[in-house]
Amino acid sequence: MLLPSGARLEIFDRLDSTSAEAKRRAEAGEAGPCWILAREQTSGYGRRSRHWESSLGNFAATYLFEPAEDIASHGQLSYVAALAVIEALDAYSNPHALALKWPNDVLAASKKIAGILLENIVRDGRSRICVGIGVNLRWAPDNVDYPTAKLSDCLRSDAQLPSPEDLVRRIDDQFAAYYSIWRKDGFAPVRTAWIARAKGVGEPVRVRLPGEEFVGAFLDLDPSGALLVKTGDGERLVSAGEIMFGAA
Repeated sequence: MLLPSGARLEIFDRLDSTSAEAKRRAEAGEAGPCWILAREQTSGYGRRSRHWESSLGNFAATYLFEPAEDIASHGQLSYVAALAVIEALDAYSNPHALALKWPNDVLAASKKIAGILLENIVRDGRSRICVGIGVNLRWAPDNVDYPTAKLSDCLRSDAQLPSPEDLVRRIDDQFAAYYSIWRKDGFAPVRTAWIARAKGVGEPVRVRLPGEEFVGAFLDLDPSGALLVKTGDGERLVSAGEIMFGAA
């Protein structure tokens, strides 16, 4: 099945992981563009290989494609994907219900409703990007160490929960639009749009890095996409890590 963007859509009743399937294909030389959608995942994962539960009725999909741009800028596609997901979910959620959390989560009432994982597979000197997306539609896991939400918690009164097939079409449409903006105008307009939907700008955050934690105020994203945090010793740029809201 072809989506309006030109990407192929493949739907599976069950997979170990849509991202694992996309990586297997990328490593075998497939370049996409292709969305791999599973109605159920048995071994989904997120950042740092953390388990991502995806029960029947939730959304689990990975977009596999080969970008033309320089590999150094591919990390910015996490922001492209985040905007695609939040704006696709806006069609169903209450106004102002959703926000973005650095680096790659979507929140509903400060609880995680969606996660994004960007993986780069290089074969024969060419990059294949796998954008894994998980969204809690009907079910939110309760066996994780962070608060979770589901779209049904913040569903607009005049909306119905989308099927995974309907949602992937909306995400694909939004991703194609923001990807086009990024290719044409660079990261600046994507950065502006992301900041406009970000939670906690100007507020205290605790930043967790490998072997280190520090507290500061979330100021901005720099022109490359790194997090800019103001601390008592000055400003720090964080290119990879985790943040928790509040200084406690």
